[in-house]
Amino acid sequence: MTGCTYLMLTGSIPVELGNLKRLEKLNIQKANLVGNVPQVIFNMSFLKSIDLRNNSLSGFSSQNMYTNLPNLEELVLANNLFTGPVPHGFWKMRGIRKLILSLNHFTGNIPPEVGNLTQMKWLYLERSVPNEIGYLDDLEELDLTDNRFTGSFQFNISTLKKLHLTNNSFSGALPIDLGFRLPNLQGLFLSYNKFQGTLPSSIINASKLSQISIVSNSFTGSIPTTIGKLEHLETFVCGGNHFTTDGSELNFLSSLAHARKLRILSFAQNPLKTFLPASIGNWSTNLQTFQAHECGIKGNIPSGIGNLTNLQMLGLDKNELEGNIPTTLGKLKNIGQLFLENNKLQGGISQHFCDMKNLEELYLSHNRLSGIIPPCLGDIDSLAWLFLDSNTFTSTIPPTLWTHKSLLVLNLSSNLLVGNLPSRIGSSNSPLNGLDLSFNRMSGDIPSSISGYQMLNKLSLAHNKIQGSIPESLGTLVSLELLDLSQNNLSGLIPRSLEALRHLQLLNLSYNWLQGEIPSGGLFTNFTASSFMHNKDLCGAPKLQVLSCRSKQHESRAFSALKYVLPIIATIIALAFAAYLLRRHRKHIRTKGEQPLLHEWTRISYYELVRATKSFDVSNLIGNGAYGSVYKGELSDGVTIAVKVFNLITEHAVKSFNVECEVLRNIRHRNLIRIISCCTNMDFRCLVMEYMSNGNLEQWLYSHNNHLNLVQRLQIMIDVASALEYLHHGQTTPIIHCDLKPSNVLLDGDMNARVCDFGIAKIFGEEDFMLRTATLGTIGYMAPEYGMEGIVSTGGDVYSFGILLLETFTRKKPTEDMFSGEVTLRGWVIEAAKRSIFEVVDENLINEHLYTKHEALVSVFSLAMDCTSDSSSQRINMIETVVRLCKIKKNFLDNN
Repeated sequence: MTGCTYLMLTGSIPVELGNLKRLEKLNIQKANLVGNVPQVIFNMSFLKSIDLRNNSLSGFSSQNMYTNLPNLEELVLANNLFTGPVPHGFWKMRGIRKLILSLNHFTGNIPPEVGNLTQMKWLYLERSVPNEIGYLDDLEELDLTDNRFTGSFQFNISTLKKLHLTNNSFSGALPIDLGFRLPNLQGLFLSYNKFQGTLPSSIINASKLSQISIVSNSFTGSIPTTIGKLEHLETFVCGGNHFTTDGSELNFLSSLAHARKLRILSFAQNPLKTFLPASIGNWSTNLQTFQAHECGIKGNIPSGIGNLTNLQMLGLDKNELEGNIPTTLGKLKNIGQLFLENNKLQGGISQHFCDMKNLEELYLSHNRLSGIIPPCLGDIDSLAWLFLDSNTFTSTIPPTLWTHKSLLVLNLSSNLLVGNLPSRIGSSNSPLNGLDLSFNRMSGDIPSSISGYQMLNKLSLAHNKIQGSIPESLGTLVSLELLDLSQNNLSGLIPRSLEALRHLQLLNLSYNWLQGEIPSGGLFTNFTASSFMHNKDLCGAPKLQVLSCRSKQHESRAFSALKYVLPIIATIIALAFAAYLLRRHRKHIRTKGEQPLLHEWTRISYYELVRATKSFDVSNLIGNGAYGSVYKGELSDGVTIAVKVFNLITEHAVKSFNVECEVLRNIRHRNLIRIISCCTNMDFRCLVMEYMSNGNLEQWLYSHNNHLNLVQRLQIMIDVASALEYLHHGQTTPIIHCDLKPSNVLLDGDMNARVCDFGIAKIFGEEDFMLRTATLGTIGYMAPEYGMEGIVSTGGDVYSFGILLLETFTRKKPTEDMFSGEVTLRGWVIEAAKRSIFEVVDENLINEHLYTKHEALVSVFSLAMDCTSDSSSQRINMIETVVRLCKIKKNFLDNN
């Protein structure tokens, strides 16, 4: 049998495959295969290729298995669960050309016999590297990425075309004759190691080199000018090293005029302290990315930079550049990201900026720019992030910025801007989520229409001359997390509508002329005197360091309110009595099994659910839990739902159903799963929930196809933390989830997280600080006091969140085999992070820009440690957790 055979199997590999005696190619990828690989596979002598990657295979029928595969050229076992040593028979397959064993759990070392595989062209390993690997005279690609190799590496395989050593701990210097040892090299990937010394000039002898990546090592000296003579060079990234320059300008940059295929150039975060040469205008127009931030670059930006017409990203931030921004930047029609912040640039913003019609991000913060803000910036439809803060702009804010349809963040703080906020502000349905106009000279009132920015989570108008009252409409900005109106001329009352802002973490109304009673509901209970100081006519609780509100004021206000409240109360009593009579009437005509549990929910019958789920067909099964199963369904009106059906065989399932109903009928939060309805009779219990199209966090963390970036993971954790904060601190009676884990974090179509499964949740009374329970959560996520003593408190949820945070950023389950005895996920992170934070980070977060994520990752793991202290009294609460996560995300976005 010739050709390629794809068998879409599940379960284990059947030994009957051995009957296909003349089979030449066996490819069973991503088929959820489990168990061992049978010996018969290695007896099929006609096989040329075996590819079993991306399954859950765990071993071989025998570690002493032999191979009778004289024609085998390719063996791919990557991304499985293999353990133990690599079978010795693998090293006897003399005709093998491609051997890929990476992303498994093999133990032991690669034996010297690997040197006998002289036909090898591609070799991907994951254990220690024997010297005999140099005997592979035909090896063309060697990939040792994402391991823990240490020591030096022998660069002596002349046939190599691609060498991947990224993210290890290799050290030592590159050989001075590197280009002569590896003359056929096309790709050199050495990033995130500990290499030292210089980059050899002999690299020119590897004339076919197209990609060089040596980010985050300890290279020193100057970058050789021979780099520019590599005529096939497409990528050269060397950021995060210690390169310097001996001359007054970067000579190697001038040499790059010869590299006509160059697309990506980055030498950021090197102490070069030099000037950009005018010759950069002679570079290839193929260049798309140029990063040179944090290099100490001085002088002007050469006008010739406008010749790089295909540039998509330019990063010259955090340098010492001065002079005017060249008008030739307007010629960069394709640029999407322009980073020039933290320099000494002067002059104004030219109208030519507005010719960059694809611009998405413009950062000019912390310079010495002046003049007006060009109105035409508001005509760039793609613009999403605009940072002009910390300059000396003196104009009014262009009206076009208030009507922009795509702007997400507008920061114009710390300038000399004047004028009023326009009355139509917020009326354009803009997705704006950050607005900072602080430290300017703005005047006038705050228009009530500002509530049109429904996505706003940060609003700062501090240190201006704004007057009038605080509009009631601010209370409708449900996403608001920061509100700073300090140092203005505001007067009147603090609106009680602000009590509805459940996510507000920072409030500053100090240094105004506000009066009346400070609201005491909602998150106002958390704010301190610093939020209200220097408003001499405010009154409230003693802890706020203001006058106590006089009893007469209370009486007057109560009497005034009573005139309006009494008719409302009377109406409510009448309606309640009518509802009572109606329920009594219905009770006679409705059977006990048909009576709905929660009257305010949408009513959906059992038969509608049967139709929606096709009789609860297995094809609609989403998942199984301890007490039941979840099915996907579609109602007759086209609405997609999830139906959680409880297994009534066990008493615990009935209790779980009752607990979920009790919890979910009284809470509403954007990060908690929403219950649409329920259905119950003598033999059936189910909850009907909104359908989450992106599954759960566990599926995303351990998927082979979908990966979450750092910002997505941070936002998911913020969503989960916000849900817990609401449960713990946003209720009169705190609610403890008790079973927080990745499978209980669902993701909607926009990747917003929802916490679900309240089957073992606990509701505290006011007298309860800790409860004891016999109901346990999931091993690995339970707090020590919960697992050993059954003690439940909000601190237990905080601990579970900390473990969830660690798992989200390490992609390690707390129940993995490596965590046994005294070794825990938390302890492993602490010990490994002492050497390098990158040793514990999920490999899917590792890329060419990992060094820019270091601060954020350190902060994340530090927060996780504060959440997972063995002592519940030493753990932080969810209010502080949300604040710190938001700060981590903001700092990361501000610096990248």
